[in-house]
Amino acid sequence: MSDPPHLLTPLDRDRVASLQWYAQNVVEGLNVGLHRSAEKGASVEFKEHRPYVRGDEIRAIDWKLFGKTDRFYIRQYEEETNLGATLLVDQSGSMKYSGARTAGVSKHLFGVRLAACLAYLFTSQHDAVGLATFDTQLRRYIPPRSRPSHLHALLNELATAECGGETNLSAVLDRLAVKIGRRGVLFLISDGFDHPEALLRSLSVLRQAPNEIVFFQVYHPDELNFPFSTRTQFRSLEQSSHQRIVDPFAFRAQYQKNLQQFRTALVEGCKQHRITLVECSSDQSHSEVLTRFLSQRGFRG
Repeated sequence: MSDPPHLLTPLDRDRVASLQWYAQNVVEGLNVGLHRSAEKGASVEFKEHRPYVRGDEIRAIDWKLFGKTDRFYIRQYEEETNLGATLLVDQSGSMKYSGARTAGVSKHLFGVRLAACLAYLFTSQHDAVGLATFDTQLRRYIPPRSRPSHLHALLNELATAECGGETNLSAVLDRLAVKIGRRGVLFLISDGFDHPEALLRSLSVLRQAPNEIVFFQVYHPDELNFPFSTRTQFRSLEQSSHQRIVDPFAFRAQYQKNLQQFRTALVEGCKQHRITLVECSSDQSHSEVLTRFLSQRGFRG
């Protein structure tokens, strides 16, 4: 089966092929050549059971245990406790914005393309990668896996994800904290439009797990530059009944002030909680954003 062509192009593959991700923290499980292990020795022996989650492979179910408990459990092995990456992709209505004046890329399309590059990067170096999509609720959760066939499942899910609904980032992250317990790296791909205090509190909980967190905050150029010059009708992409005609000249100064306060709160909060914040714009190349980030991070193949 071929991967969705619009998500992972040959150029994306070429750029990502030259990159590597090294864990900055000690991770649980085996040393697979790239990451230091928190445990002594290495084995592929059975470690423990965990409850079955939609997206797990059926063949991993312990059928003997099912016969005893009438519940589905997955057998976990030591090799499955290597570095686990989880992609958290926002599909709320605000991510759908692509601009009415140009045929630009929406924030959501930029985000899923970036997520596709990250999924390819981690599967290429034999690390486990999973996916969670959400708006006000967790819409889909695919646990991290390192099998080559897993990449196609992730790309297919990203290609079919659609935007809709309001944003409740903090509540979704709180629910994800229960599912994502072990050490790993979390990539949040979102515009971050939520109350900064609540969002940072939820991210700090995930950070203490401990997880490394990289927040790719995606803006549209219109949100940064506010280029409107005539009376314009603004309509909410999360609540279509909310719309307002605005005089840009009367509105611009307050908008830019609020935006700057929002950005400053996130920058300072992420720095305080040791969360990596990467601001990006949907008119950029997603693969170039990833390449530049890894280069600045100090680890490049």
